[in-house]
Amino acid sequence: MEIKLLGPLTAHEQGVSVVPSAAKPRQILALLALQAEHVVTVPTLMAEIWGERIPRSASTTLQTYILQLRRKIAATPAEPARSAKDVLVTQFGGYLLRVQPGQIDVQEFEQLVADGRSAYDATDYRTASRLLGNALALWQGPALVDVRTGSMLELEVLRLEENRMAALERRIDADLRLGRHAEVVPELRVLTARHPMHERFCAQLMLALHRSGGSWRALEAYQRLRGALVTELGLEPSVSLRQLHHAVLSGDTVMDQQTAGVD
Repeated sequence: MEIKLLGPLTAHEQGVSVVPSAAKPRQILALLALQAEHVVTVPTLMAEIWGERIPRSASTTLQTYILQLRRKIAATPAEPARSAKDVLVTQFGGYLLRVQPGQIDVQEFEQLVADGRSAYDATDYRTASRLLGNALALWQGPALVDVRTGSMLELEVLRLEENRMAALERRIDADLRLGRHAEVVPELRVLTARHPMHERFCAQLMLALHRSGGSWRALEAYQRLRGALVTELGLEPSVSLRQLHHAVLSGDTVMDQQTAGVD
């Protein structure tokens, strides 16, 4: 089964979609896919679907949803000796979705990110940029954008989005270390506009602008972020960002590299 969660939910068995149209079975499929090859307990599934208001009929209703998912899987061209119960497996206390390695985009994303971070730590910035870029390219929109999320899926979506943001920051760091300053400026302008109080993106933009001959624009970027922080939160930028601001003002190339943490 090939499953995509980084955007709209899709799941295909032998090329045929097995995604149900009803909201609750979609939630179950998404949660099982995120925990593929691991048992998701019945209480966890119930909490995802009904929250704290679990009805008396929950156990029977959950079994009905599982049966609906198995019927969708069974309606696809089956592999020899592999039934729907071999894909969506009943285990003691819960259910497990059995998927071949490499068939879920989340798993591919996480592996590429891990490999990219290892390359970055080994100072192989070209490989790090490529791997992290490939990981980010798997995203087709917000995670599970068309799935109603309960408490469990909300946490999973938050985790994925935070990992996506961290991978993006690291990929830009790698590009800056490769001297791609002018190349990343347009992307960073968009990111700082979308995240006006995100200090890391601001620092990266300041450094990219400064190194590509736009020091005054780097100072403008700092002032925009400072204004947003003071207005919205009553806070000044962090010490490291203020140090970078001072480095740009003074033309201290050693300090601006060290402060931004990308050289």
